[in-house]
Amino acid sequence: MQELEKHSLVKDLPEHHHTIRHLKMNDSHFAKLFTAHHALESEVHDLESRNTPVKDDYIESLKVKRVHLKDELLNIIQKTEQAL
Repeated sequence: MQELEKHSLVKDLPEHHHTIRHLKMNDSHFAKLFTAHHALESEVHDLESRNTPVKDDYIESLKVKRVHLKDELLNIIQKTEQAL
């Protein structure tokens, strides 16, 4: 069986790792979104890797939420980097 890859924000956006670290420590809104993204990623990964029987639309809804959170986080990262 193939190992499923986790999609951590730092792994997906390595060029922004310094900004991500800074925002996690200094921006409570970003930290809250980051934690929510991490929790969704972990849930999706666990469901898929354990082959847990759940409805496809449930996993898809989690993935959509994860993508929206990632987009929001990236927007904050980019705005922060532009302001520097």
